[in-house]
Amino acid sequence: MRVWGLYGNPLVVNTWHDKLSNGLFGQNHAGLDWHLSLVVDFLLLMVVFGGAFIAYLIVREIVVSIVSKVVKKTSNTWDDELLNSRIFTWISLLIPAVIILHAAPHAIVTHHDGVPLFSGFIQAFAKVFIIILSFLAANSLLNIFERIYSRFEVSRELPVKSFFQVIKIILVLAAIIFIISTLIGKSPVLIFSGLGAMTAIMMLIFKDSILGLVAGIQLSANRMVAQGDWIEMPKFGADGEVLEVALTTVKVRNWDKTITTIPTYALISDSFKNWRGMSNSGVRRIKRSINIDMSTVGFLDEPMLSQVKQIRLLKDYLTEKEQEIAQWNGEYVTDAADNKVNARALTNLGTFRAYLKAYLHNHAKISSTETLLVRQLQPTEHGIPIELYVFTTDSRWAHYEDIQSDIFDHLLAILPGFGLRAFQAPSDHSFQWHDPSRS
Repeated sequence: MRVWGLYGNPLVVNTWHDKLSNGLFGQNHAGLDWHLSLVVDFLLLMVVFGGAFIAYLIVREIVVSIVSKVVKKTSNTWDDELLNSRIFTWISLLIPAVIILHAAPHAIVTHHDGVPLFSGFIQAFAKVFIIILSFLAANSLLNIFERIYSRFEVSRELPVKSFFQVIKIILVLAAIIFIISTLIGKSPVLIFSGLGAMTAIMMLIFKDSILGLVAGIQLSANRMVAQGDWIEMPKFGADGEVLEVALTTVKVRNWDKTITTIPTYALISDSFKNWRGMSNSGVRRIKRSINIDMSTVGFLDEPMLSQVKQIRLLKDYLTEKEQEIAQWNGEYVTDAADNKVNARALTNLGTFRAYLKAYLHNHAKISSTETLLVRQLQPTEHGIPIELYVFTTDSRWAHYEDIQSDIFDHLLAILPGFGLRAFQAPSDHSFQWHDPSRS
């Protein structure tokens, strides 16, 4: 039985296999049994694997070590992401895989009855290994770019995680196609051309990914939502900070520390509230009212007028208002008996509103550049609502709540000074607690 070389040709004299056969079995080895030739193949293959392992050690211990030292000495911080990734691991494995791919055909040349033994299998295995390592290296590189981009402030307004995920999906599909073409021995072009017939199936399988990609492009282009934004979406029970804008989902950490996952395309199809504008402006709105018992509203009599004149914030208002009222009454009121009907006079509610305006204008935590309103709303069965519409200069949640509470604490405490009472059910004092010991 004659031993044949690669592709069915007789062994070439100067190949690795021929030289080792001459050393082991002498010059006349043309008729060697294929079992003995296979032993020579195995020995040569061990040499190839040994060389590949040495190349792996050189790349991992020497080249990677040098690159690591250079990276650590640079003043940049973004290149540290290279060390935090596994890209050097994949490259270190890729080098020996390439060596095995190109050297294995020269080591395994034995054929038996025209059928190659092991060489095709090892080459196919090496190619598949190279494809997988190339995909893992590209995936690590994308992760590096994503982490570097996240270091910049623009990443909060223009998240690109969804785009990187799309690229990764494309890489996975391409890697699978190349692996299949390697195993079946066909050109990958034939597989790519056959994907057209599978478009409908692919769209069904990757429906969420396609919708997420389109939504991600719209969200980024219109800057609708970004990492770190505070959003409210009652439909999904979301009220908190955006942690991640991904291809198919948006993760929101609610204020109770729970995590809500929202489909990315839902942010396009449904409405949600984004508090980014408030956060960026540095101010936050107070819009709250207190209901005044209508039975306590009336004109200021002399004792009450003397009392409110002691309030420093009302001195200018009362002086101007008294002059205006006196002038108007002097011109239009002639019958002293009808003064209560025809004459103008100060009311306790109007004076209270004037005091609130002055108080808020002088408040250190209320913005003087934003809208400031103290308005009376439509009376209801629950009294007359007096609404405060102002903006605090501190938008932090806890500080904002403290400022708002302090203002309304003061508002409620000052009401009796104007002869007013806040409405509550019941609005009279018939249900006040009575101490039996005082009866």
